Amino acid sequence: MKDQLDYLKWRVGAGRLSRREFLGRASALGLSAFAANTMLADAVRAAGAQKGGTMIVGLQGGSSSDSLDPALATNQVALSAIRLWGESLVELAPDGSVEGKVAESFESSPDAKVWTFKIRSGIQFSNGKDVTAEDVVETMDRHSGEDTKSGALGIMRGISSVKAEGDTVIFELETPNADLPYLLADYHLIIQPGGGKDDPAAAIGTGPYIIKSAEMGVRIVAEKNPNYWGDLGNAETIEIVVINDNTARVAALQSGQVHMIDRVPPRTAGLVARAPGVNVYSTKGPGHYVFIAHCNTAPFDNNDVRLALKYGINRQEMVDKILFGYGSIGNDTPINASYPYFTEIEQREYDPDKAKFHFDKSGYDGSILLRTSDNSFPGAPDAAALYQQSLAAAGINMEIKREPNDGYWSEVWNVQPFCTSYWGGRPTQDQMYTTAYLSSADWNDTKFKNEQFDQLLIAARGELDDAKRKQMYADMGNILHNEGGLICPMFNDFIDATTDKIAGWEEGVAGYALMNSYAPLKMWVVA
Repeated sequence: MKDQLDYLKWRVGAGRLSRREFLGRASALGLSAFAANTMLADAVRAAGAQKGGTMIVGLQGGSSSDSLDPALATNQVALSAIRLWGESLVELAPDGSVEGKVAESFESSPDAKVWTFKIRSGIQFSNGKDVTAEDVVETMDRHSGEDTKSGALGIMRGISSVKAEGDTVIFELETPNADLPYLLADYHLIIQPGGGKDDPAAAIGTGPYIIKSAEMGVRIVAEKNPNYWGDLGNAETIEIVVINDNTARVAALQSGQVHMIDRVPPRTAGLVARAPGVNVYSTKGPGHYVFIAHCNTAPFDNNDVRLALKYGINRQEMVDKILFGYGSIGNDTPINASYPYFTEIEQREYDPDKAKFHFDKSGYDGSILLRTSDNSFPGAPDAAALYQQSLAAAGINMEIKREPNDGYWSEVWNVQPFCTSYWGGRPTQDQMYTTAYLSSADWNDTKFKNEQFDQLLIAARGELDDAKRKQMYADMGNILHNEGGLICPMFNDFIDATTDKIAGWEEGVAGYALMNSYAPLKMWVVA
């Protein structure tokens, strides 16, 4: 059997055998799925990445209103573009830990209130300018001002000062935070020359590529950065093509127009996986498909209306008919078992009688307007229709307005009071809560403001007793579950796909889509 396996490994390394074919033949030889995947990874590493060629990536979510300014990134297209040209101080490693990027090392004071990051020696921006500690300070400052629109504003508000000392940057926090490195891995906090203050959308960073052309909502083209310090980036050119239509995106992959796509529709994922020359990957993680209601806007400022909407959604039906097995039931919090301090909350079940009770108690007798679009999450209009039907059983009338895909993230999300939306999740509870539920967070898309929640969040950051910290997060989860504007019916698996013309996929990287959006940088063109 060893000779047969060695032959299969050789064929994989030579690009003559697909991942699916290898796993099938290894299974027929009696290997477990785990052993086969390990052997596959070894074969890929042994073969080494091929350099050169053009890799074309078809992604969903982009629009003409997107920007190359990392502060404004809101979707997968923007994040994937950022990965090409920019880097933060640190990044989430494949195993979920934190590794250095622009910073080569970091350490904290014993009370986790002062953190010191050492800037990597000899690193340059794509324009040839040396990266300095002052560039880091200016970057943090740009994301900190009250006038900023940065998605990292909530994170920065917990930092009292940032200063440069030689080749180090020192962060002093208002309160201790053992998770600060995870927060600074936020994809908005890309280190730019002078902080990007002169031209935040110039796309000058320390990443492996240089943006050569960008037509937002259409296509972004990047070529290798000759000043790049690291080992990412195998293709000479990477093109990101925005294909928001699910059918068109899958067809582009199957026809070979693109090498890689995200958001394979759950409804057709099984069929796509059977297509010749196509590999489909499903990764569990913290991503969740949601309905968000603004807690400061009538009628959603009444908690009984919000409770009616929560009891009036049939979660199991939605998971079955929207996710088709590629996900799990949600429970009106953004946290699931992907998080280190996860605690179960009693599952809220579909109950039309309770929904009617709370709706009647609220005193509101009008209809509910929900805005949706395919651009919010795959199958969102269908999910909205299911929601409409389940609410009707409680005597609640919901109208659905289908919005254009283009501009959804700038004109509807975080603007309109009730809409479908999507969160990819974050590595820790603190980062997820700080980004989207802290009262002062700029991306608090439910406009949820709760003093007790804020106090618990700040206290948990400096709590070094794991049991106490876990209880604090459980208390926060219960507050959101009972009082928040988040209606979370389901956590989605990330379903991505590639053709056999590229290789190097790594399973389950950090629990996010497209290997935490590093797939274009880590994979390579084989034909």
